[in-house]
Amino acid sequence: MNWRGMQTLFRKELLRFYKVGLQTLAAPVMTTLLYLLVFAQALQERVQVFTGVDYASFLLAGLIMMSITQNAFANSSSSLIQSKITGNIVFILLTPLSHFEFFLAFVAAAVVRGLAVGLGVYLAAVLLVPLPIHNPGWLVLFAVLNSAALGTVGVIAGIWAEKFDQLAGFQNFIIIPLSFLSGVFYSIHALPDFWQRASHLNPFFYMIDGFRYGFFGASDIDPLISLAVVVSVFATLVTLTLLMLRSGYKLRN
Repeated sequence: MNWRGMQTLFRKELLRFYKVGLQTLAAPVMTTLLYLLVFAQALQERVQVFTGVDYASFLLAGLIMMSITQNAFANSSSSLIQSKITGNIVFILLTPLSHFEFFLAFVAAAVVRGLAVGLGVYLAAVLLVPLPIHNPGWLVLFAVLNSAALGTVGVIAGIWAEKFDQLAGFQNFIIIPLSFLSGVFYSIHALPDFWQRASHLNPFFYMIDGFRYGFFGASDIDPLISLAVVVSVFATLVTLTLLMLRSGYKLRN
């Protein structure tokens, strides 16, 4: 392992989003708080969730995970597409870094940004909405796994896309719909049978439901099932990404 090279690339990726923190950190926190204020006020008395759990608290837990996953994806995908379009990706490819070290640096930076935004949302909103923590270890496990999974998806999207509009299409037609239909704003038990079954095909549902269990000790399905699904999805994504990087798909040509 070329630890120094990987750490240098990792630091470069951290500085890339830190230098524009108003856009990459503060803005997502503000957007998520607006979701919380609007939907909590509109649906507080209309949506039934877990027994003994206030809807605003239920919603906040889902919004934290949604912000983590979306920003982890945005970090790695935007970095790669910008490097490809400007042409400076060649300076990374010329370094003595293996495809695995390249992958680790990008995904680790995506995890840091995702967790930073999620923590920012929690600290800003917990003053307004009570959010008990039932199992902190479970929270950290799901937060890291989910941000790493979406950071990996971001690497895949960044490699595949050749233009900004292709990347925007990937986010607008895949990431955002899966996020909104994953149970962020509702418990799937409130849905008709067909849509409950459809929700079980959405990997984002398991990410959010398992994360929510860490706060409330309650979830729509067994949290061990959620963990197994998330780990399986993550392992599949990692394998696909490493194969793409090893082959140089849309990077070396």
